[in-house]
Amino acid sequence: MLTTGETVFGLERVTVQRGGALLLDDVSCRIPARSCTALVGPSGAGKSTLLRLLNRLEEPSDGVVRLHGRPLPELDVLAVRRRVGLVGQQPVLLTDRILDDLRVGRPDLDAEQAAGLLERVGLPPGMLERATAGLSGGEAQRVCLARALAVGPEVLLLDEPTSALDAVSAKAVETAVRDLVAAGTTAVLVSHNTAQARRIAGHALVLDHGRLTAAGAIDRIAYLDEGP
Repeated sequence: MLTTGETVFGLERVTVQRGGALLLDDVSCRIPARSCTALVGPSGAGKSTLLRLLNRLEEPSDGVVRLHGRPLPELDVLAVRRRVGLVGQQPVLLTDRILDDLRVGRPDLDAEQAAGLLERVGLPPGMLERATAGLSGGEAQRVCLARALAVGPEVLLLDEPTSALDAVSAKAVETAVRDLVAAGTTAVLVSHNTAQARRIAGHALVLDHGRLTAAGAIDRIAYLDEGP
């Protein structure tokens, strides 16, 4: 268990059941502020389910998830999702032009602010007028990251954000995430890549068959010594 420092999320005996399957089993843990926490474990361990609980894309069957001490159901769900942004494994662009995509959650975003967001994710400001249809997978993923940042989230949830990217694009996303964390953003990263988890995260939660098997500073997690 993580016991020091400010806590953003606290999970108390959280269970998730769906269609007779037990996805999370009595999980209690804490996620610290202003750092990156990696959710690691084998496929089907419940990592993405736990991640989705944090902005109420998933609801627990039992137990409670708290944000700064308050149970999530007590908070407006749209407000939670502005505070807690999600970047998924596959980039999904919502408009025909990059600038318009960045404005999806921030209609008042001006071109200068949008250009700054692109720079934060390693893209040139001149791309603002480009069509989203012509982007590479790495470019599209970074636009999705910039779109999530446009609303100024307190927490960034990352579900295997580089698994479909080439090495150059993956490095750019990793660099952007590390910079965000250094600037005070809290991140929660689902990754099968243990080397990536070590590069980005300071803490880790290990899940196996829906149960939490280890938690703490990432350099003390034995599971990460066994992966690639």
